[in-house]
Amino acid sequence: MPAILIIDDNSAVRTALDVLLSLQGYRVIAASGADEGVRLLEQEAVDLVIQDMNFRKEATSGEEGVRLFRTIRQRYPAVPIVLLTAWTHLETAVELVKAGAADYLAKPWDDARLLTTVRNLLDLRRLAAENERAARKREQSRAELAEKFDLCGLIFRSEVMRDLVVKATHVARADIPVLLTGPNGSGKEILAAIIQANSSVRAAPFIKVNVGALPRELMEAELFGAEAGAFTGATRARQGRFEAADGGTLFLDEIGNLSMDGQAKLLRVLQTGEFERLGSSTTRRVKVRLISATNSDLPGAIGEGRFREDLYYRLNVIELKVPALAERMEDVMPLALHFLQDGQILSLPAQNALLAHRWPGNVRELMNTIRRAALLSIGPEISAADLGLAPADAAPEREPDRAEIESALSKARGVIARAARELGLSRQALYRRMEKLGLKE
Repeated sequence: MPAILIIDDNSAVRTALDVLLSLQGYRVIAASGADEGVRLLEQEAVDLVIQDMNFRKEATSGEEGVRLFRTIRQRYPAVPIVLLTAWTHLETAVELVKAGAADYLAKPWDDARLLTTVRNLLDLRRLAAENERAARKREQSRAELAEKFDLCGLIFRSEVMRDLVVKATHVARADIPVLLTGPNGSGKEILAAIIQANSSVRAAPFIKVNVGALPRELMEAELFGAEAGAFTGATRARQGRFEAADGGTLFLDEIGNLSMDGQAKLLRVLQTGEFERLGSSTTRRVKVRLISATNSDLPGAIGEGRFREDLYYRLNVIELKVPALAERMEDVMPLALHFLQDGQILSLPAQNALLAHRWPGNVRELMNTIRRAALLSIGPEISAADLGLAPADAAPEREPDRAEIESALSKARGVIARAARELGLSRQALYRRMEKLGLKE
C-alpha cells in the first residue's frame, strides 16, 4: 500500500486529505509542521509528499515551504513532492517545479485533479523503480557480456543493443556470411569488429573495405587484385583484399555499391573460394569469412536490376539490423559521456538538448557534435549553446513512444515536470501521451 505524507499546519486540511486519500486505498501519514515532516520521513517509507508552503498562521512568504522542499529533495531525491499553495504563492510554486517539484495544486484544490496527480506520480514512481531495477539488470548483463566476449569498446545501455550484441557474439562462432543493415553512422563497423573479435579466426587478418568510397573502375582491382598492365596506371602486380584477408575476415561496407561485374566475381568467391586477378588467367583460392554491410534497400535494388538476387541470399545467411540512434535514446547519454574529453561535463540544459534531438546522423553525428562542442566550450562545462543543435521547439512535432517516456521518467526519477522537459513536451502533453499509451493507470 503506497504511503503518502501530508505536511500542513491546518488540521482541517490534513483531515480532508486523509479521508480523500484513505478512501482510495492509500496509507496516509500526517505532520503539522516541517520538522515533524522530516522526522516522519526518517522513520517511515514514504512514496509521496504533499506539503504546504507555510506552517504558521502569521507566515505568508512561503519561505518555510521552500526550505522544507529543498531539504526533502536533498535527502530523498526519488520521492515526488506535490506543493499545496495559495494563488499568492503561485510564482514560487512554479519556480520549485523547475527545481524538481513534481506538481503544484492551488488551494482550495480539486479532488479529482489531486487524485489524478497522486495516482500518476505513484505510478511513475513505481515505473521509475522498475526501470532502475531493469537498468541495473541491463548493466549487469552488459558486464557479464564484456567478461565473456570482446565488445571492442562498444558503448550501449539499451535493451535492443544488448540483444543485438548477444546475437553478434553467437553468430561470430559460425563460419557463415553475415549481412549488417542499418543507417549510416549507426555502428555497423564496430559490430563487424565484434563478430571478428569473437570468431575462431580472431588472430587472423581483419581487412576492411569501404566499397562506396572506391571508384567503380578500381573496385574489382581493389578486391581481387591486378596484374601489371591490367589497366592504365597498373605498373606492377598488386594483391587484392581477398588475398590479404585469406584465413581471416573481410568486411565489405556499402556492399550495395558493388558493380554487377564485381557482384558476379564476389558470388563466385563465396561459392567456390576462387577468383582471378584482373589481367590474369591464374585461378587463386582463398578461405575468407565475409561480413558485409549496407544502408541500402537491397531487395529494392534487386527489383530494379541493380543487385543480384543470388548474391543477396549468399550474403544474407544471417542478417543483423542495427537500429538508428533515435530508436535507442537510452544510449545517447552514455555515448555522449564517452565522447567527452577528460575533465569536461555536460550541463543539464545540454543533456536535455541531446535527448530532445533526433540524431539523423546517428552515433557519428553525436560523436562529431560532442567533439565540436568540447573545442568550442570556454570552460569545463559544455552548454546547450556549445552543442549547436536546433532548439527542441524548432524541431518537428513528435510523439515519444513508450520506451522514450519510460526512459525519461526513469532519468527524472518520476518527476513529471523534469521528464516533460527532457522529452520537449509540456506537462499536460506528457500526461495526455501517457494516458494514450496506457501508462496513466
